[in-house]
Amino acid sequence: MEVLPELLTSWGTAVVHLLTQPYYYIALIFIALYYRRQVALERKLIHVKLHSWGRETWRTVWTGALMGLVVSLAAVALGISLSYPAVACIWVVSLVLMLFRVRYLCFAYSIGLLGIIQFVLSFFPDTLQSGAAGEIAGALRGLDIPALLALAALLHVAEALLARWQGAGLATPLFLAGKRGKVVGGYQLQAFWPLPLFVLIPPGAGISELPWHPLLGGALGLVSLPVIIGFSEMTQGMLPGRKAARTFGRLLIYSAVLLGLSLLADRWSPLTVVAALTAVLLHEGLSWYSALEERSLSPIFVHPPAGRKVLAVLQGSPAQELGILPGEILLKVNGVLLTSAAQLHEALRMNPAFCKLEVQNREGESKYLQRPIYAGDHYQLGIILVPDPDERVTAAAKPSSIFSIIGMQTGTRERGLPPERLGRAKKALPAPAESKQESAGS
Repeated sequence: MEVLPELLTSWGTAVVHLLTQPYYYIALIFIALYYRRQVALERKLIHVKLHSWGRETWRTVWTGALMGLVVSLAAVALGISLSYPAVACIWVVSLVLMLFRVRYLCFAYSIGLLGIIQFVLSFFPDTLQSGAAGEIAGALRGLDIPALLALAALLHVAEALLARWQGAGLATPLFLAGKRGKVVGGYQLQAFWPLPLFVLIPPGAGISELPWHPLLGGALGLVSLPVIIGFSEMTQGMLPGRKAARTFGRLLIYSAVLLGLSLLADRWSPLTVVAALTAVLLHEGLSWYSALEERSLSPIFVHPPAGRKVLAVLQGSPAQELGILPGEILLKVNGVLLTSAAQLHEALRMNPAFCKLEVQNREGESKYLQRPIYAGDHYQLGIILVPDPDERVTAAAKPSSIFSIIGMQTGTRERGLPPERLGRAKKALPAPAESKQESAGS
């Protein structure tokens, strides 16, 4: 019974320490800025926002807190321990890596890199023994890399679960430049979650031992560690739900491999560098394989010869009420066979009080829908169509950088019009005043 009061006191101290750490607030600001940029990108491409940055930020905060509690309990059960210098090392390396690419904001990269640095320092035991450099080197030499890698494996289990749970709902529709220079539809699945973690303190310094025998040691005391987890994927050849499901499966396999290696490295230290290298290289391999898989797939968000394909549907819109889904094809609207995006709006205006739709679902079967049209309804029923092949504005087909997120840069670019469309655009422009005068005079 004496264990419980001590554990609760340690937990309360760790919570207070978490609330005084700047890292957690840096994570919250970063996530809020990311979702604001996401909304700006949606307005730029589809002229309407699918997500609310405030609502998405709050959802990721509370789900991250819930998942942080689950990971903390698993880490305590395993006996994963962490010192205050280790917290500082992990965060410093994570922030530096994030400057290169946002997707490097991952503890597998930072802890794996720290494990490699520790391995290199082991060949120079007599160097960096004094001054500030000596303190940093001492902190690096004292890191329990196997325990930290086990923590990274648990975090990737949490990431896999959150990607499966929320990934498709957080996806942003994009207009992307295809392989043959034509614009196609796609999705960016990118999300981040702040996790407040509470991890055991290393044994020693008069701290009581745990009442059970954990695999990785640890003493009856807690230290707080705010972390950010997240994933980033782009797809042109899959529906967002399917892409999120594949990401979920691969992350689970990665987590199992990393956790197994970290537990073996705790028993046999020469495996530590192997586990650290695996954490980095296998993670990069998954990213490379996902990109290779996308290049091998044909884009699915392109228009068929007859009908217009749906890229996205606005939340709470008439289209959502009718059950229209991304990837389905609008064949007819009020009896009009659609062959261009402009026809959708024109066909809906034929009967401003009611609409009848023929939709081909993802399995190729037709379904017939009808609904009254009310004042205030979206002019296209909340349907976002796949872009035309010669759409001018496209998004960059690469993950966002930290600088673009902070600077609210959407990464979109305008393509030049093809010659045939440029000619039509010129004809549509009114003639200059002097040209009209010359014609009248002649």
